[in-house]
Amino acid sequence: MSHNIETIAYAKKAGSNEEAYQTPWHKLGVPVSADLSAAQMLKKAGLDWTVDRHPTFANLGGETVYTGKDVLVRSSDNEILTHISEGWEPVQNQAFVDFYEEFVLSGDMEMNTMGSLQNGKYVWALAKVSESFDLFKGKDTVDSYLLFSNPHQYGKCVDIRFTAVRVVCNNTLTLALNAKSDMSVKLNHCRPFDPEIVKKALGISHKRLETYKEAAEFLSKKKFSVEALNQYYTEVFPSQAKPKPGEEISDLKMSRPAKMALDALDTQPGASMGVGTWWQAFNSVTYTVDHLMGRSEDTRLASAWYGPNRSRKVFALEKAVELANAA
Repeated sequence: MSHNIETIAYAKKAGSNEEAYQTPWHKLGVPVSADLSAAQMLKKAGLDWTVDRHPTFANLGGETVYTGKDVLVRSSDNEILTHISEGWEPVQNQAFVDFYEEFVLSGDMEMNTMGSLQNGKYVWALAKVSESFDLFKGKDTVDSYLLFSNPHQYGKCVDIRFTAVRVVCNNTLTLALNAKSDMSVKLNHCRPFDPEIVKKALGISHKRLETYKEAAEFLSKKKFSVEALNQYYTEVFPSQAKPKPGEEISDLKMSRPAKMALDALDTQPGASMGVGTWWQAFNSVTYTVDHLMGRSEDTRLASAWYGPNRSRKVFALEKAVELANAA
């Protein structure tokens, strides 16, 4: 069976229960100590390889001719990762170390996960930021993380963004109330990677979590109606069917993912906190996306972080706030 995830290492806190600490994709990974440096985590994750560009040639009329295109080759096994053009600057996996190390050493972050997707075409590192907030008198904790994605694939940008995780169920949340305000930086491969540019652009500060905290507190105090909840699931997970003339979207039958989210409303981890609130409803969406949708556990990770389900979470938060305001 082929997996989207190639290699992965994840931090396991000393003395923690193995099963309780896992998130779905960790079943393919290697648990390591939570106090590793970025350099140590890189090695444990099997990402201590480099990428190098090599020219490609074609045989034309018995002559070997340069095609004008290069390939990006992984040093560990000579795997060809992508074709690239002139001026494309590879970003080495060492960039994780260069970016995170000062934060880890100062105690502002701790390495959480590093891994490789699609045979090395996508590599990423996730670090836990030393900030969090609680709801319901400390029973429901949301932690802040910084995700660094480094694609070794032509046409893809380096992507560094803040995200959040609800501890009780390991749901990956969104720190943005709309796509334009997403706490992220994207860099193309036209110039060498400069970690200082990223740090300045992101503005490493507590402000990254404040807006989300305010939204979460608001949602945790606003109750939904059955009608509004059905509308919410129908819009977040729209049916392929289109409404007939005079028919509202809410009149359509729920899609399968919408039904999954509705079923998860009262069964998801942490469902007892904020019963009947839009916080409960929103988290049933993130739980469905992270833990229930998709053909396999590893493809859920790719979709939740980089694919359509990431945008779905942004929309789900926006829609929950909109409907909560109307309540």
